[in-house]
Amino acid sequence: MLDIWFTENHTEGYRVSWRVDKILYTEKSPFQEIAVIESPDLGRALLLNNMVQTTTRFEFIYHEMIAHVPLMMHPRPKRVIIIGGGDGGTVREVLKHPAVEAVELVEIDERVIEISKEWLPEISFALGSHKVNILIEDGLKYVKRYSSRYDVIIVDCTDPGGPSLELFSRGFYQDVFQALKDDGIMVSQTGSPTFSPHFKQAVENIRQVFPHSKPYLTSEPAYMAGFWTFTIGSKEYKFDHINAGRVLTADTRYYTPEIHRAAFVLPKYIDQLIK
Repeated sequence: MLDIWFTENHTEGYRVSWRVDKILYTEKSPFQEIAVIESPDLGRALLLNNMVQTTTRFEFIYHEMIAHVPLMMHPRPKRVIIIGGGDGGTVREVLKHPAVEAVELVEIDERVIEISKEWLPEISFALGSHKVNILIEDGLKYVKRYSSRYDVIIVDCTDPGGPSLELFSRGFYQDVFQALKDDGIMVSQTGSPTFSPHFKQAVENIRQVFPHSKPYLTSEPAYMAGFWTFTIGSKEYKFDHINAGRVLTADTRYYTPEIHRAAFVLPKYIDQLIK
């Protein structure tokens, strides 16, 4: 048996390796290198530019936490937009909320969607829902077109760096603020608080735009950097505002109302980092 390993670099001094059973697909799209591999510990994994984006074994943790936290805070999340998230996992979780009437998925790279449909059907199947409108566009430009249109905006983008860096800028968050209704909520994945040099600035940029903002945590085994963060920006609702009448009855494997509240309790060193 061939001994093949995939290595992901986090910093100059920190890298993680996974054994690969099969390389199922590779392609260079106009935007990035895309690969699908099969690993004994990850299951099938989608890689973008040699970085793990999602895996069939652990994806539920990330997708449940980016979707259900803002949707459970909002009392009437009817219209949702997801920027990025071409694998479809966040769409799947959003559609578990019966109140949601329409989801727009804005993905710049159509090939991520098509490859996910072919190789990761357990993650991407909800992309075929009649409630979903897929738009192959640049999310930075797309949100500038609208004012007071969305109840919830989810920024499910790649890690801060390169072309995605502007998705962590204050200017982008101001455009998101304008695109939200008067009681709207946004959430963005904001990376590793330990290894990402952009985490602190992204949190500060959201804080400068929204009256209520705070990062929250999870730990996803495929993201081998310890804690992983998301940051909420809310016009009206506080972080522990969970609608008792809409407590999620859908099948979740990670998210619970108790996890929701606990995720906002930050370790002291992270809390001090963003003060």
